Amino acid sequence: MDGFQRNNSAGVCVKALDLARKLKPFAKGEVAAVNAASQPLRIPELSFKDTAGKAVTLADWKGRTVLLNLWATWCVPCRKEMPSLQALQQKLGSERFEVVAINIDTRDLEKPKAWLNEVGITKLGYYADANAKVFQDLKSVGRAFGMPTTVLIDPEGCELATIAGPAEWASNDAVALIEAALAGPR
Repeated sequence: MDGFQRNNSAGVCVKALDLARKLKPFAKGEVAAVNAASQPLRIPELSFKDTAGKAVTLADWKGRTVLLNLWATWCVPCRKEMPSLQALQQKLGSERFEVVAINIDTRDLEKPKAWLNEVGITKLGYYADANAKVFQDLKSVGRAFGMPTTVLIDPEGCELATIAGPAEWASNDAVALIEAALAGPR
């Protein structure tokens, strides 16, 4: 709990918390395990690399709603959900929304790229953190317990919802959840 207080999110993330409450009814069916935020939380300034090896941070998506997903090739549920993450990005990806899937493999850094290419995941941007620090940073604020880990983040960098484990992101339930997040507070 101390991490939440140090995060100093209360003022900035009030709107996100209001929206998270409105998202609760959408956490059903294929995304029933999604937990809407119950306390204001600004997601830590995560840092990772793009496909060219250039450093990027979560702030690069400020102003957009982001479905942040941590995955690894050794994680069978992660691999299973990648096609649905790609389908969600193809369906809803825009200047307002993006799926940001970050690979945290720490050994063979070419293996994730080869695997994505082999299974036809070509419509998601490739991001990686070979030190798995993004996982540790999310764990430090109580948002990473296992793999895959996915966090829905509002345009200001505040948590809307989290899920530990896989989901069927291409399902009608998931699309309705994301569309509700994009609609904002009503």
